[in-house]
Amino acid sequence: MTDPRGTLSAVMAVCALALAVPAVAQTAKKKADAAVPAEQPPAKKVDLPSPPPNFEYAAEGRRDPFVSLVSRGLDARQGSNVATRKGEGVPGMLTGEVTVRGIVQTRGTWVAMVSGPDGKVYTVRAGDKLADGVIRQVMANSVVILQQVNDPLSLAKQREVRKFLRGGEEVK
Repeated sequence: MTDPRGTLSAVMAVCALALAVPAVAQTAKKKADAAVPAEQPPAKKVDLPSPPPNFEYAAEGRRDPFVSLVSRGLDARQGSNVATRKGEGVPGMLTGEVTVRGIVQTRGTWVAMVSGPDGKVYTVRAGDKLADGVIRQVMANSVVILQQVNDPLSLAKQREVRKFLRGGEEVK
């Protein structure tokens, strides 16, 4: 025969486990529910204070924190692009928009034929102005443009861009 105490203790152990497993599962579920945050109400909009009407920022060599860095290529006062402000044709083109299509020599000087975003071809000589620079030199295989850098974070205010006849560009 079997020992009644052994059977009794085995039955009690099984009953204790049967009662403990659901309790542990409920505790784990409560912890999981506590980890998921309840739905929060939408945040209230806070009106930021505006500067007084007579406020004037003195940069004194520092960057103006009120000027957006995203729209660096735009004129902050006008809010318009330099090319649209300057006009049509070569004076309205940016250096990045110019593509050299041909170079010819006439009366001892080099003349370049360039096309812009409008698809038209224009002739330019040394000294002709662009929206953001000036044609510095026209050579047999390239056009050198002195570009005005309109970047408040840049230390250099001008850079030399060389546009080649056979494609490509070199910036110094």
